[in-house]
Amino acid sequence: MDAKDILGIPKNALPISQEKKSKPPKEPQRKPDGISREVYMLTGGVAPLMPTVDVSQLKKRPPTDEKVTWRWLSFTNSARKDNLELYHWVRVVNGVPPTGDYPFAKYNKSVDIIKYTDEEYEKYLTDPKWSKEETDTLFDLCERFDLRFVLIADRFPSTRTVEELKDRYYSVSRAILIARASSPAEVSFHPLIKEPYNVKQETERKKALSMVLSHTKYQERKDAEILAAAKRIQESRVSAKGVEESGLPSASDPGVEPSDRAVQPDSGSPIAAAPAAAGDNATPASLRMLRVYLRTYALDQMVQAASSSAGLRTIKRVEQTLQDLGVNLKPKVPTKAVCAEHLELRKEILTLLNLQKQLQYKEAEGSSHRDGSYTDTPGSPKRSHRAGDQDRAFVPEPISFGGDRVGKRDQKRKGPGRSSDVPSSPATKRARKMKAEG
Repeated sequence: MDAKDILGIPKNALPISQEKKSKPPKEPQRKPDGISREVYMLTGGVAPLMPTVDVSQLKKRPPTDEKVTWRWLSFTNSARKDNLELYHWVRVVNGVPPTGDYPFAKYNKSVDIIKYTDEEYEKYLTDPKWSKEETDTLFDLCERFDLRFVLIADRFPSTRTVEELKDRYYSVSRAILIARASSPAEVSFHPLIKEPYNVKQETERKKALSMVLSHTKYQERKDAEILAAAKRIQESRVSAKGVEESGLPSASDPGVEPSDRAVQPDSGSPIAAAPAAAGDNATPASLRMLRVYLRTYALDQMVQAASSSAGLRTIKRVEQTLQDLGVNLKPKVPTKAVCAEHLELRKEILTLLNLQKQLQYKEAEGSSHRDGSYTDTPGSPKRSHRAGDQDRAFVPEPISFGGDRVGKRDQKRKGPGRSSDVPSSPATKRARKMKAEG
């Protein structure tokens, strides 16, 4: 007995009409050529990021008409002067060995050393500190070691420093070039003539470099503290000098704006009001306290000191004037002369603007004096003078000594023509009554 017997359902009442749909067979994907089976199974058939190389290119062989072999052959180097013969492996194609010079001989570069004769030495190169034998040895070593003066100083027979050897070599070369030239302009662009060797500067540079490299951590920390203290002193001096030179006029002065307080209307000379001289003496002194600084940094400091007492609007007008003149706000080539001229131009522009402000103030002051006395304000009401107000006598208000005071209601009842002090008599009242009845 099963569930169908309990429910009374025949066992074969519903024939099976639905059959499972058969899935189409999956076509096997063929592994492409050039990819290993492991890589293909890991990627799952995804296209690679980089294009695969054609298998035919990987298995490409050289043409059959070329037969390449390697031979142990001798060779000579044209850069050598001893004709030394060496051996190396050479690629030979079809039995024909390569011809020509050694391929690495072109990289052998040497320095052209100027030679001199005995007559030229006696005429142009005589020096009491150097003998001819030492000079000849120096030039031979320079030619041998390609101007590597550290090696030359090590091989030199006498005790000469590197700077002394350099100075002698370059001075002799310059003298020979100038003596052999037909005119000085012919060799004026030669590097040895255009940029002569300065032995004093080179000695000082190496001394300063060795001193810096020999500093300890403690000395470096002390130097940093000294520089920070010098910077604070410099900023305090500049700020104090700016306060002394810029704080005279107040904001209530007519015609003077708060941003342009550097213009003093009461000063006797307009040049005295120009802040161009502010910081001229303080800034170079403060910069001298620094051992090394950039010239652009020095220019920025001097410009700030020169315009410290000027307002922001005046500084913008100076920059606008420079742009109108076609001058860069910062020099492209900040040499010493260019920076000095740039700073002088800023000072002159600042003086000109201050003179213009002084002139405008003086013109406004003169026009106000020419107009005469100050008139009333147009919007104020004018007082009307009446005759009754001029003849009216002053009547003081009644004063109460006992604490009583006259009320405002009593004052309003009294007319302007009545007098509250004189009482009316009975005869006066009777006359008024008879007049009213008649």
